[in-house]
Amino acid sequence: MAPHSLMTATVSLLARSFSVLSHTSSAARCTGVFSAYVNPVKYLTSQTNGPPKRPLNGYMRYVMQQKPVETRQNPEIKSVEIIRKIAQQWRMMSPEQKQPFQEASLQAREEFKVVFQRYQAQLTPAQLQQQAMEKRQRLAKRKAIRKKRELTSLGKPKRPRSPFNIFMSEHFEEARGATTPAKMKSLLEDWRNLFSHQKQVYTQLAEDDKIRYKNEMKSWEDHMVEIGREDLIREQTLSNKKMPGAKTPVVKKEAKSGKAVKKVPAAPKSKATSKTTKSKAGKTLLKGSTKKK
Repeated sequence: MAPHSLMTATVSLLARSFSVLSHTSSAARCTGVFSAYVNPVKYLTSQTNGPPKRPLNGYMRYVMQQKPVETRQNPEIKSVEIIRKIAQQWRMMSPEQKQPFQEASLQAREEFKVVFQRYQAQLTPAQLQQQAMEKRQRLAKRKAIRKKRELTSLGKPKRPRSPFNIFMSEHFEEARGATTPAKMKSLLEDWRNLFSHQKQVYTQLAEDDKIRYKNEMKSWEDHMVEIGREDLIREQTLSNKKMPGAKTPVVKKEAKSGKAVKKVPAAPKSKATSKTTKSKAGKTLLKGSTKKK
């Protein structure tokens, strides 16, 4: 009887807890007021043999708490729409309603500092070096993502597509396979089985796309120069542009033929050559005088 009574007590306790949760969620939906006793879950976990995860902020804690509730109430709505709905709720909440989530986030940050210091103390120099390298890689990746977003917002033209990319975009919908990787695999097999004259059509389209990209990039880079963003111009374009103030070499041309004439500076004569020329000139003069006599 003991196990049966224990099971009955457990079921009754779970029923009471679910009833309390349902009343709390209904009150939150009706009034939009979150009482101070709401204790958000502490998302401070650590990976196995890895660094501890950073805690979530107040908004993300609210999202993690409300997302299951909204999903159960609206199973037909997509996850993206649910997140937008929760974000709208967060914006409409008062500072008093946000306070429990933000306080829990601050407390988790303090705990994270202690746990992270304890984790750093047990690392070897090689592990610390590896950790620093991974941090630099993450920062470089974030910087590349920010730069890509900036270029997209400034209207940088899209790079030209390859012949296979054009073929894939045209036949992706009717490709075999239920998932995207499966479709791409089947399209790659179809591309390899095409004849050369069939591929030539997509090769010509790719060449036309290169011309489009070249023209659009030229106008875009000219616009970047106008607005003072030379840092976004390609190095090859900068090297091709003439620097202001640079003097071009002037080449003298003949009036009749029009060919360029380069002046070759005369080589300096040595003393020995000058003496030999003088002696030869003297001999010729002596020969001429003897002939006249």
